[in-house]
Amino acid sequence: MSEIDPAGAGGPGPSSAPGLYGKASGPRASFWRRLVAGLIDGLIVYIVYLLIAFVVKNSGALTAIGALLGLAYTTYLEGGVTGQSIGKRLMGTRVVDATTGGPIGYGRGAIRYVVGVVSGVACALGYLWMLWDGEKQTWHDKASSSYVVPVSAYPVQQQ
Repeated sequence: MSEIDPAGAGGPGPSSAPGLYGKASGPRASFWRRLVAGLIDGLIVYIVYLLIAFVVKNSGALTAIGALLGLAYTTYLEGGVTGQSIGKRLMGTRVVDATTGGPIGYGRGAIRYVVGVVSGVACALGYLWMLWDGEKQTWHDKASSSYVVPVSAYPVQQQ
C-alpha cells in the first residue's frame, strides 16, 4: 500500500458487485475511532459480566465466564458478515480481510480476540503498534490478517 489516509476517510473500497470483494487497499480506521469503539465494546461486555456476577459467586467461574463472554462477543460480531461489533458499528468502522476486503470469518475473529488480550497485557504495545505501522495494523490485525477500515470506504455488503 503506497499511501495511507491517517484520518481514515475517503479512498477506494472493495467492489460493490454483490458477493464480490476487492483488495483491501483503501484507507484504514483512525486510532481514535478504534479506541472509542473498543471502549464501547469493553463497557458492553463488562455490563453483561456484572449482571452474571450477581448470580455466579464463584470467582474462578467468573474469570472463565468473563473470558468466554469476550471471546464470544468478538468472534460472533467481528467474524460475522458485517465485521462489526456494536462499538465498531457506532464508530463507523468494520473489520475486513486484508487480502479480499471481505469478512474474516469466525476462526480469525477468535484469533483477533485472543491476540488482542496479549496486545493489552504487553503494556498495550500491541494496540499502539498501529501508530507507527505502515499498514496501520495492531498485533491482532496482523495475526488475523485483517484491517479495521471506515464503513464509508468499505460499505457492508448486502447478503
